[in-house]
Amino acid sequence: MRLAGRCGSSCWTFAFDFGKVAVEGPAAMAQERVRHAFAGLEVGSKELAMIREVVDGCSGVTRMELSNTICELLGWRRRGGGLKGRECRELLERLEAGGLLRLPEKRKGRPVGSKTRVPVTERGEPGRALTGSVGEYAPVVLEPVGTEDERLMFRELVGRYHYLGHKVPFGAHLRYLVYVSTPERQIVGGLQFSSPAWRMAERDRWIGWNETARKRNLQQIANNSRFLIVPWVAVRNLASSILSVAMRRIGSDWKERYGTELLLAETLVDPERFRGTCYRAANWIALGNTTGRGRMDRDHRNENLAPKKLFLYPLVADARGRLQQAGERA
Repeated sequence: MRLAGRCGSSCWTFAFDFGKVAVEGPAAMAQERVRHAFAGLEVGSKELAMIREVVDGCSGVTRMELSNTICELLGWRRRGGGLKGRECRELLERLEAGGLLRLPEKRKGRPVGSKTRVPVTERGEPGRALTGSVGEYAPVVLEPVGTEDERLMFRELVGRYHYLGHKVPFGAHLRYLVYVSTPERQIVGGLQFSSPAWRMAERDRWIGWNETARKRNLQQIANNSRFLIVPWVAVRNLASSILSVAMRRIGSDWKERYGTELLLAETLVDPERFRGTCYRAANWIALGNTTGRGRMDRDHRNENLAPKKLFLYPLVADARGRLQQAGERA
């Protein structure tokens, strides 16, 4: 099979003879009949051979450029047509960790999932205390974080005042700065949505999907991974109002950014710190506790984390039915 394309700034042509590929590495990988799945991307011996050819044949390019090239060749795209470059890059790094290929050196930068340096500036210092009821400060406004200045503001507020701190989100994500408008415009918090948990028993039971449907439709769920109201703000019903505004717009904002229709939102609440009252007030569905593993722990390596309370919010009326569908995409 011969494929032609562009890798970084260089044109290339590769010829693949899938029938003669020798797959190295662990014994399970050496069996050509075995297919491996990662974040909805399926990799068998043929795909692995092509990936290795591209990696070996493209020098002087970034890991992200490699990922986008591989996505184009294998047709790994989101429903809106965008490439699954971020997921592919994580897959490549897993393959490298397993000794199956060698990627170019990482360029200097902050790794995904790592804690970031939190700026400490005057504008992140406690402001005027706000009390009373949310109606006194309406309307509540969510503005997507887009500029570098907004990113620094979000990072500072979440890094300084959220108990989990700020981390580079995994996969697709949207962040918002939250403002009240009356008597003057003022930042009161931040909200972040990111890629969903790979598996959660209570969520998966509630949806009722099979493994094929889960792999196919998982990216139609977004995780509310950060929710902050700054500590000098104690306004009744503000938190549930923020969530209500967010649920009215996250679907359209996510589709505009990623071309994917969201059907469900999820979040995890630490019961030792919070009761989840604002989620209940905003009509989220309270399910059971998690198993005490990290939300992206596919390999059961973190069994000692404290269980969290799971909440779900269907973004469309038939969310469960649509998530259960395992047929081919149109």
